[in-house]
Amino acid sequence: MSNGETSRFVRLHIDLVVEITDIGRLTGAALDHLDSDPTLADEEREQSRVTVREDPAEALAHLLDPVRFVTAVPGTELAQASWSSEEMTDYDPDAEWDAAEWGLADEAPDADEAADAGDAGGAGDAAGAGAVGPHRTR
Repeated sequence: MSNGETSRFVRLHIDLVVEITDIGRLTGAALDHLDSDPTLADEEREQSRVTVREDPAEALAHLLDPVRFVTAVPGTELAQASWSSEEMTDYDPDAEWDAAEWGLADEAPDADEAADAGDAGGAGDAAGAGAVGPHRTR
C-alpha cells in the first residue's frame, strides 16, 4: 500500500489454460466427484451432472478447488474465493505469450525495471519483487 501500511488481505490472481486430452476421463471423474459429495442435494446433484456431461469446462470447474490451494499454506486462512471456467475456442497454444492479453501488461516489469531489480538485491527482496507472467509448459 502506498501509505506505508500493509494489509493482511492479499488478492491472488491465477489464470490457467488447461488442455483437455481425454473428455471421457474428465467427465467421468467429475461425475464420480459429484456422486461422492455428501453436501449436494439430489436436485442440485442431478442438475450438476447434466451440466458436467454437456460442458468439459464445467467438469473441470467441479474438480478444481482453489480452497485446497490455500489451506495447506502455513499462516494463512482463506477469506473469500470464487472461480469459473470457460471454453477458449480462439486459443492458439503455439502463439507467443502476450502480457496484455492476460491483463498483466501494466503489472509486468519492463526489461529496465527487471535489470534494476536484479541490481537491487534480486527477486527475493521487496524492491525486486514484480509480477511473474504465466509459465508455459510446452
